[in-house]
Amino acid sequence: MTDLSPDSILDLWPWPALGVDPATDRICAANADAARLLGPGAVGERFLTFLDGDAGELVVFADAVQHYGRYWTREFRLRCPGEDPCPCELTGAFVETPDGPRLLVALVRLDELQARQDRTETAVLHRSGLLEWKRTQTFFSELERQNQLILDAAGEGIYGINADGQTTFVNRAAQEMLGWSAEDLLGRDTHAIIHHRHLNGDPYDHRDCPIYHSFRNERVSRVEDEVFWRNDGRPIQVEYVSTPIYDGQVLAGAVVIFRDITDRKESERRLHEAMAEVDALRDRLEQENAYLQEEISSARAHYDVVGQAPAIQRTLKQVELVAPTDANVLITGESGTGKSLIAAAVHKASDRRRRSMIRLDCAALPENIDAELFGQIRVNGRGIDKAGRLELAHGGTLFLEEIADLPLEFQGRLLNALRDQTVTRIGDDRQRRLNLRIIACTSRNLSREVMAGRFREDLYFFLNVFPIALTPLRERTEDIPLLAAHFLRLACRRTNRAEPRITTGAIRQLMSYPWPGNARELENVIERALIVSTGDKLRIEGLDAALPPARRPDGKVLTEQEFRAAEVENLVACLKLTGGRVAGPGGAAEMLGLRQTTLYSRIRKFGITPEMWAAEGG
Repeated sequence: MTDLSPDSILDLWPWPALGVDPATDRICAANADAARLLGPGAVGERFLTFLDGDAGELVVFADAVQHYGRYWTREFRLRCPGEDPCPCELTGAFVETPDGPRLLVALVRLDELQARQDRTETAVLHRSGLLEWKRTQTFFSELERQNQLILDAAGEGIYGINADGQTTFVNRAAQEMLGWSAEDLLGRDTHAIIHHRHLNGDPYDHRDCPIYHSFRNERVSRVEDEVFWRNDGRPIQVEYVSTPIYDGQVLAGAVVIFRDITDRKESERRLHEAMAEVDALRDRLEQENAYLQEEISSARAHYDVVGQAPAIQRTLKQVELVAPTDANVLITGESGTGKSLIAAAVHKASDRRRRSMIRLDCAALPENIDAELFGQIRVNGRGIDKAGRLELAHGGTLFLEEIADLPLEFQGRLLNALRDQTVTRIGDDRQRRLNLRIIACTSRNLSREVMAGRFREDLYFFLNVFPIALTPLRERTEDIPLLAAHFLRLACRRTNRAEPRITTGAIRQLMSYPWPGNARELENVIERALIVSTGDKLRIEGLDAALPPARRPDGKVLTEQEFRAAEVENLVACLKLTGGRVAGPGGAAEMLGLRQTTLYSRIRKFGITPEMWAAEGG
C-alpha cells in the first residue's frame, strides 16, 4: 500500500477515503480507515471491484464531480471483505497531482453513520450536567458541520426558506450556480432576489410561486422548466423540487433542491430543430419521390428534341441562351407542339438540373388547390403534413403547365409566393423560404387573356421575361419524316414489335396533312398505324377523319376564323358521338388523339356547352 504523508488530504477526511485514477479506475492511495475497511491490498485494484452497482453510474458520478467540483451519490453498495454489500454514500472531489488528476472519494457506510448517531444519542441520555451539555453542544456543532459538508458536497443547489420567505441556509453549489454569496441571501427574501420575473420579462408574483405554495399549502412542488436569476442579471433555466419542512408539528418553511439545466435545454432545442429539419427533409423527399413516380407512370413521355427545321434550331438556340440563367421563361404554342419538352430541355441544361422539375398542370388542378400549391400541416391531429408543389420545387424548377387555365382568384396568391420566394403551408403561420425557377407554358394568347380580364397583367409580365414561341408542325413539314421515324422506334420499343418500313407514299401522306394536333397527334397516328400494320410496311390510316380538312372543297385555304369554326364543329360532332363523354376508352379524347386535359381546355376555350352537342344530337 502506498504510504500517505501525515498532511495528506486523505488523512484529513473524517471517513475512509481513496485516491482513484479516473483514467484507469485504479485505486492509487487510501487512508488508514479505507485500508482497514477494504483490506491492505486495495491499492492497485479497480475501484469498481469494491462497489455493487452499474459501471455507468460510476462514470456519471465522476463526470458530476469533475463538473461541479464536488458531488455525492448513494447509488452503490460497498463490498467489504467477508461481508455482504452494504449501503454507502460516496462523496467525491477532483484534485490535480504531479501524476495527473485524481478522484478523491470518501466512503461512508450508512449503517456506521446510523450507529454512530445512535451511540451519540445514547451517550447524551446517560450524561447530565454542564459537561454533558457542552459535549452535546459540541456534538450538534459537529453534526451541523457535517451536514454543511454534505450540503456543500452535493452537486445540486440547495437552499432553505422560513415561513416568511427569508433564506435560512444555502449550500456552495447554489452559490456557485447563482453567483450570490451566502451573505447576500441569508435572512433576505429569496424570491425577490433570484425568482422575481419570468424569462419573457413578466413579473413573477410571490402568490404564483410554487416554492411558496410548498409551505403555505403543505405540499411538494416539482417544477421542470423555470428560470432563476444570477447576480450578474443572467437567467439560468432550472428544474427544482420544493418540500415543506417542519419544526415538530409546526410548519417552518421549505427546502429547495435545484439544478441548472440551461445546457440541457439548449441541447434539446437544437436536437428538436435538427429532428424537425430531418423530418421535413424526409417528408419532402418522400413526396418528391411519390411525385416522380407519378410522372414516370404518366402516359406522357418526354423525349429529346427532334428536328432540323430552322424554327427548331432557333428554339434550341433560345434554350441554350436562357438555360444557364435563372430568368423566368414563358413558352407559347399550339397544343402538341412540345412545350413540355422544351421546358424539360431548359431545366436539364440549367444549373438546377440536379434537382427535380416539378410540374403543376393548371388545367387539371384538384379541388384543394391551396394544399396542392402551398402544402398543409396537421390541424388538431387531423390530416397530414404535406409539402405543396412550390415547396417541392425548392432548389429546382417549377413548371406551370397551361398557366392560362389557373383560376383568376389564385393568380394573385401564386404571384405573391413566386415574387417573394416564400410559402406558408395551410394551417401554419411560419413562412418557408423558396429558391426556384419558373417556366410556364400556354396554348392561349396570354396578352388577349389579360385584355379580356381572365389573366392578371402583373403575373403575365412576371412570367414573360424570356418568351419562347413554338412553331406548329404544319409550318415545319421537313421535320415530319424525322419525327415519324423517331415515334415509330419508340412505339416499337414499347410494344416489342419489329419496326416496319415507312414508305415514300406514307411520308407524302403525312406531309400533306395539316396536323392540327401537331407532334402529339403525329405520335398517336404513328402508334395507331403500327397497331394496324401487319406486314413490313407502315400503313397510315384515318388521317382524314381525325379533324376537318384545312382546305375548302374549292381548294382555297381556310382563314383562321373558318378553321376555328370547323374545329368547334368537329369537337361538337365528336361529343355527340360519345354522348358528351371525354375521358376513358371510346371517349372524345381518345377519338381525337388528344389528352383529356387538353380537350377539356379546348372545350372551355371555345365555350362548348352540353346544350350544344345535346341540341346537335336531337
